[in-house]
Amino acid sequence: MRLLQSAAAALVLSLVAVTGGMAADYQIQTLNQNDDGEFMVFEPSFLKIEPGDSVTFVPTDAFHNSATIDGMVPEGAEPFAGAIDEEFTITFDVPGVYGIKCDPHFMMGMVAMIVVGDPVNLEEARAVDVPEGAQERIDALFAQVEAQ
Repeated sequence: MRLLQSAAAALVLSLVAVTGGMAADYQIQTLNQNDDGEFMVFEPSFLKIEPGDSVTFVPTDAFHNSATIDGMVPEGAEPFAGAIDEEFTITFDVPGVYGIKCDPHFMMGMVAMIVVGDPVNLEEARAVDVPEGAQERIDALFAQVEAQ
C-alpha cells in the first residue's frame, strides 16, 4: 500500500512539473532600426502565443516603452504600460488580440501585435483608430492575424 501511495505521489508531481513547464517565454525588443532598415520597430512585431505564455519587452535602444493600445485589449484583460527604458515581463492569460505601442513613437508607426490563443476581439481591435503614421503597419499586422 505504501509503495502504491509513493508511486501515485510521484505521478502527480511529475504531471505538475510537466504541465507547469509548458508555458513559453518570448522576447520582443524595441529598436530604433532593425536589420531591414525599418525605423522605430518592435522585433518581432507579431507574435502568436498561447494563454499562460509570457513576453518580456526588452528596451534594446533608448527612449522606448511598451504599452497596450487603447481599445486593442480583449475583454477581461488588463491594459499595461511599461516605463521608458524599462524591461518588464507580462504573462498573457486572456485570449485575444493585443495591440502594442511605444508611447513616444506611436505616431511614427512603432506598433506590434500579440495574438493569444483565438483572436476573439479581432473586429473590436480593427475598429480602433490609430495615428496615420501607424496605420500601414497596424494593417499589415491585422493581415498576419487573418492569415493564421
